Amino acid sequence: MSVRKQAGGDDTSALADIRVLDLSTGIAAPVASMFLGDFGADVIKVASPEPDVYDSLPGAAVWNRNKRSVVIDSTVEADRDWLVAAIGNADVCILGAADSLAAWGPEVESAAAANIRLIELRMPPYLDGYAPWEGESNGLLAAYGGQAMRQSSVAGGPIETMSPYLLYIHGVWAAACLVAALVERTVSGLGQVVTVTGVQGLIEATVTAMSVDPTLPDPSMKVGPAGRHPTYRQFRCSDGTWISCGALGPKFETGLLKALGLDDILADPRIDGVSARMALTENFEWCLPKLVDAFASRTREESLALLSSIGIPCGPAMSREEWLDHPQIRGIGMRVEIDDPARGRVVMPGSAINLTRTPARFDRHAPSHGEHNGATPWSARPVSEEPAPRFVEGPLAGFRVLNMGTFVASPYAGFLLKELGADVIKVEPLTGDPFRGSGYAYNRGMRSLAIDLKSEAGQGAFHRLVKVSDVVIDGMRPGVMSSLNIDYEKLAEINQNIVTMSLSAYGEGGPLSQAPGVDMVVQAMSGMMTSWGGEDDPVANTIAINDVTAAALSALTCVLALYDRQQTGRGQRTWDSLAAVSVFLQMGDMVKYDGRPELAVGRSDLRGLSPVQSYYETSDGWIYVDSTLVKGGPAAATSMLVFAELINSDTSSGDMDAVRESLAKSLRELTSEEAVAAVSAAGLRAVQARPLSSVLRDPRLLDAEAVHVRTADDKSSFMMTARYAGFSRTQRRGPLSPDGVGQSTVAVLTAAGFDDDEITALLEVGAVRTGGPVQHVLPIAYR
Repeated sequence: MSVRKQAGGDDTSALADIRVLDLSTGIAAPVASMFLGDFGADVIKVASPEPDVYDSLPGAAVWNRNKRSVVIDSTVEADRDWLVAAIGNADVCILGAADSLAAWGPEVESAAAANIRLIELRMPPYLDGYAPWEGESNGLLAAYGGQAMRQSSVAGGPIETMSPYLLYIHGVWAAACLVAALVERTVSGLGQVVTVTGVQGLIEATVTAMSVDPTLPDPSMKVGPAGRHPTYRQFRCSDGTWISCGALGPKFETGLLKALGLDDILADPRIDGVSARMALTENFEWCLPKLVDAFASRTREESLALLSSIGIPCGPAMSREEWLDHPQIRGIGMRVEIDDPARGRVVMPGSAINLTRTPARFDRHAPSHGEHNGATPWSARPVSEEPAPRFVEGPLAGFRVLNMGTFVASPYAGFLLKELGADVIKVEPLTGDPFRGSGYAYNRGMRSLAIDLKSEAGQGAFHRLVKVSDVVIDGMRPGVMSSLNIDYEKLAEINQNIVTMSLSAYGEGGPLSQAPGVDMVVQAMSGMMTSWGGEDDPVANTIAINDVTAAALSALTCVLALYDRQQTGRGQRTWDSLAAVSVFLQMGDMVKYDGRPELAVGRSDLRGLSPVQSYYETSDGWIYVDSTLVKGGPAAATSMLVFAELINSDTSSGDMDAVRESLAKSLRELTSEEAVAAVSAAGLRAVQARPLSSVLRDPRLLDAEAVHVRTADDKSSFMMTARYAGFSRTQRRGPLSPDGVGQSTVAVLTAAGFDDDEITALLEVGAVRTGGPVQHVLPIAYR
């Protein structure tokens, strides 16, 4: 019997019975605990006497909401006693980039070890046991991990981002792994150590970029701020405004060319009717100008009308402020207001996760430092179940997921759930997911069932599968599942414990709910592009940033609902959206209150927003300098001058722009290794900005299985992202490969209880089909 049922407690919050000690500092780990607090966990943010500098940032109003704050001085015995008592009865302990239990005292470590139900989440900034810098840093991670050099630009070289999105992704993925461990604990009764490193957050985000042939040179990123795909990008219209065109995949690419009167591109022997070839370097250079000219001859209104008429996702480039106040964002509950004693009335992003029976709450503002000092530590509670140790492949081993998603976000969510140990079945049309070729990496680990869900026989077979499944994921617009007779209401009649998760472009509610949408379009509409490049030159993120984050968020949504089901015996309908994700990824900038600092706006080929948080060119490459000081370094106000003096750079003017130019000139005379040493001596953090080829050859990353080397069908080699998390007791191991379309149809149906005659009948009427293995080759990069 579950703890919640025994206690007769709150059944309106998915994590109402969970106690969390958040011992972290920074951004990523507090974001992870934010999700727990949003869904009812009692989160106590344990702080040292000196406040965390990150708590002064505007975004802290979001990532610290729904928490209590208790200050603990590890040198005071009474404070250590409080922490020992609390951790001995906690469910979760979260450690951030520079944190360890040892820092709080050996008795705290001992109390944690004695709590066999405790799940300890560790979030090192780079690799477990190794980081080239102290603490967390989005810029340092992007530079050293290769992402900065992989961003499309005009001049090439590393590009600074406008939002610490790698830290946000690290946080949401770590939260998903943590809750998966909570789900596992409902079966075994035991906790474990969960480790999600900064590198694992990075590979979750850069899965496509890290799927490469290691023998080839790094691709040139001098393709402009819109990327390397000629039809999936932003375009300037004749009235000077910008739109984003979501023509991705053969259907939309071909349709767009014909609508614009550019059939000659398809007919050209260099393309030969295969639209994906437009993205090849040798073709991109002559295809793109034709498309640019076609849009430049039309107004924004005309362009959007044309694209909409042929079903291509599209939208205008907007600002962050416009997006937060947009009726769509209000309609899906992503704009909330909280009264904060320190900040006044705060407008902030809501929860990107929607659990319809156990929704998120926003009833606590971010606490002030030590606001809840004197709180009584949690007391022990009876546990009726005896621990039953499980040593299985992943914390979700034993749970079955039916994943109906296509293209990127939903299939990738299926891969992530498989990475966590679930048996994930890719339920796809008889012709297969249309993005199968480019989406090789996203479909790994899932068994394929090819089925016609528009047929009565296909629907009937799917209904029987639902009886023996735990989760159903779809990536369809609201209402489509109902038209197929497989919506939540119907599935709950078949299996009352089923959890369904729907991912759509714009969510449920609001004027755009039924509109088609893709990552590139949402980047434009959400203000991501204009915040990065300005209104005159919007910049697209080369990462499919909303897609990959939605995948991690969808995995978290599923495990939150599964945990609640394990405790209450009740399933529920859940949903999320790319639109909501776009607000989450800009949470620090989307916060509004009187007196908040003015928002920065970037520019094309942005190297940095300040002289001490920027990229600098050296004699043999680039380095990234981070203004956050290491312990023992000089005060922030003098760090730049100390740095300049150490490398004999002119500081006489005192003007920061002039100092920056002088620094840049001096650093160009040093090697990257020499420059990093000079910056470190000044008390600042710095790393080399590495190209992806260098990152993928890093022996530490290979040893940590951040990537696996795979063998293609033609015996060539290629690399793919590998281990996404570490579990001390339930680790899944080994590389994952995708099925071909229908490759596991018979096996899936047999496991669900279908006999040979029933399967034969389904095959004869065309309700399902079988197929062979997928072709194992490295796909053409589409961005």
